[in-house]
Amino acid sequence: MNITQEFETIAAIATPIGTGGVGVIRISGSECYDIIKKIFPQNNLIAGKISHGWIENNGTKIDEVIILPFKAPFSYTGEDVIEIQCHGGINVVRNILDLVLQNGARLAERGEFTKRAFLNQKLDLAQAEAVADLIHAKTQKFAIKSAKNLYGVLSQKTNEIKRIISEILAKIIAGIDFSDDVKEPDYDYLKEQINNALKTIEEIISCAKASNILRQGIKVAILGKPNVGKSSLFNKLLNMERAIVTDIAGTTRDVLKETLDMGVSVTLIDTAGIRNSNDTDKVEEIGIEYSKQSAQEADLILFLYNAQSGMNDEDKAIYELIKDKPHLIIANKCDLIKEHTDNNCLYISTLTSEGLDELKQQMENIIHNFSNEDTEFITNKRQQDCLFRCKKSLLNALDGVNNKVLQDLISIDVKEALMCLNELTGENITDEILADIFDNFCIGK
Repeated sequence: MNITQEFETIAAIATPIGTGGVGVIRISGSECYDIIKKIFPQNNLIAGKISHGWIENNGTKIDEVIILPFKAPFSYTGEDVIEIQCHGGINVVRNILDLVLQNGARLAERGEFTKRAFLNQKLDLAQAEAVADLIHAKTQKFAIKSAKNLYGVLSQKTNEIKRIISEILAKIIAGIDFSDDVKEPDYDYLKEQINNALKTIEEIISCAKASNILRQGIKVAILGKPNVGKSSLFNKLLNMERAIVTDIAGTTRDVLKETLDMGVSVTLIDTAGIRNSNDTDKVEEIGIEYSKQSAQEADLILFLYNAQSGMNDEDKAIYELIKDKPHLIIANKCDLIKEHTDNNCLYISTLTSEGLDELKQQMENIIHNFSNEDTEFITNKRQQDCLFRCKKSLLNALDGVNNKVLQDLISIDVKEALMCLNELTGENITDEILADIFDNFCIGK
């Protein structure tokens, strides 16, 4: 995005395209009030006050709407903003957007409204990224954590670290530049303050693994030989008839995937039954290879065998493939047996739903252990990289302090640490990184 575009008036549809009760068109920029006056003849707009009337095109009524006018800097972008709330049909919303574009606005790029909010200091970069996280959240838990970042939880903690580092740097520089009047800080003071900063950084970094799981979700693969009930369990967990179920061995020949919300986004994978290749055709063989690959990539495996026939050599051979990964051993078709003799497995029936609640509970327990439910900070890969580089620079500075090297040299590492945190919150950022971040937004946000 070039500098001349930054100040153009932009517009976009801010709600999903499709049939709905309400559609929203957002306009931002210095010309948005002039544009709306051309298509909203009522012309009674007062910033902060809702207006009701009709959008018109040369006297032809297009739709009955509500107008929400905002004046800079009291808006999402920090610019003059007009939001048009109309009926949510595809053609209605597009007709109004076309009118806005014909009368002086240009179509917004991906994330351009939020980018302007960042450039106008309405949000820092960590908060801007939280907007995208909130929009794309696949689970309630991740949405709540993302809202905390939008509120500024990560930014506030980062700013605490920045204050410590800035004070260290200021005292070192003052002692160097004004040595006749200001003493260099004691090495014990520098050690204490650097350790304080490192402790806080470590608090955030310690949440990185759980953050990544909450953001990306986990993979749960259902594995076993043919006809043990994998597809039936897949359907039961989804509470829908997603996979084809028959008593014919080899019915499932491809990998099926669906998403569940279990506090973490769970990609549930139904796999082809694994069996001796002498009994299979070429297509099923490919499906079996996909099953083995899914087992390798999965974070948790649900290993099924037939409770009526018991675990035979073929089942044991499959179990050997997955025994070193997190897994649950499940005996299906328990409605066909009288006793549950194996204490190392869960007995279920996909026909009667017996044991399914216990299975779901055990799955949730394992998944929550993966994600650490008490995770305080949600970070993405870019933010984690900034924090790790900051930590490395501070450890270098601490090494210099312990060896009592010249404070002029220590200040180089301290300054580098501060620059890493400024990159996290956006005070020090390149156009390429900005483009990468906002390209992940939808148009209209």
